[in-house]
Amino acid sequence: MAGISTRESYGKTLVELGKDNPNIIVLDADLSPSTMTHFFAKEFPDRFFDCGLEEQNMIGIAAGLAASGKTVFASTFAVFASCRCFDQVRMCLSQMGLNVKVVATHGGISVGEDGTSHQAIEDLALYCALPGLTVIVPADGIETAEAVKVAASTYGPFYIRLGRPKTPFVYPESYHFALGKAVTMRQGRDATVIAMGIMVAMALEASDVLARQGIDCRVINMHTLKPLDEEAVVKAASETGAIVVAEEHLAHGGLGSRIAQVVAREKPVPMGFVNLGDRYASSGKAEELLERYGLTAKDIEEGVRAVVKRKQDT
Repeated sequence: MAGISTRESYGKTLVELGKDNPNIIVLDADLSPSTMTHFFAKEFPDRFFDCGLEEQNMIGIAAGLAASGKTVFASTFAVFASCRCFDQVRMCLSQMGLNVKVVATHGGISVGEDGTSHQAIEDLALYCALPGLTVIVPADGIETAEAVKVAASTYGPFYIRLGRPKTPFVYPESYHFALGKAVTMRQGRDATVIAMGIMVAMALEASDVLARQGIDCRVINMHTLKPLDEEAVVKAASETGAIVVAEEHLAHGGLGSRIAQVVAREKPVPMGFVNLGDRYASSGKAEELLERYGLTAKDIEEGVRAVVKRKQDT
């Protein structure tokens, strides 16, 4: 199904929020045409500040504005929002608990031709490591709009990771986002795929194929990595007995690591992981990179068949 990019949904939602809330300030690091904050800049030029190619300073400015009572959205590419200014995020946002929403675009390897230097694949591990940070990865444009609205109305520091390419819609327009509450996209009894971001649509596709093969696969969208919906994880483990986690991220520190901690502690079951492993990706078209590095519906199918076999063998 056709969709829009999550970054475009973000930019347009900011304008809606800006009309209702004059307290919202938006910052960008010289990337507003790409992060789509240019929509807000055009509508509210007196509440938009381009900080130039200095993400570290942008976070400091955001913290100062938030300390003055503003609701601040700060945007750049995900690789810069995590790797370039991690110390400032740690000191100014996490430790101070300020009301800044870091909304970063171009997450994962689906940035495509921008190449290794621009692929944010460590960002979720870094942000999840910080106390007090809420971390969200929306699955489509509809969920993005809802998540951004919730972030705007919820006090505290947020990290919302968005993508570059258009993403298929997986939700109806009536969808309501609940912070920290996973969404069961499809019921199933044989195994569960827990996914986030662009991998949710792929998990649904894989579930369709697996159903034709006689495997009844549950699909969960874990849009909030932190705080994690542990109840949904334990329920999936208990009711289906096997879990595959799919994410556009390195193997360590992201969604898979967080799910595995809960499963190991509460309900050990066979698990599989669809991710980048321990490697950087090269440059290329987004769809070619996703296929080359094992981030497709087919890879999820194979992961599910493997954990179902392990479950049956035990």
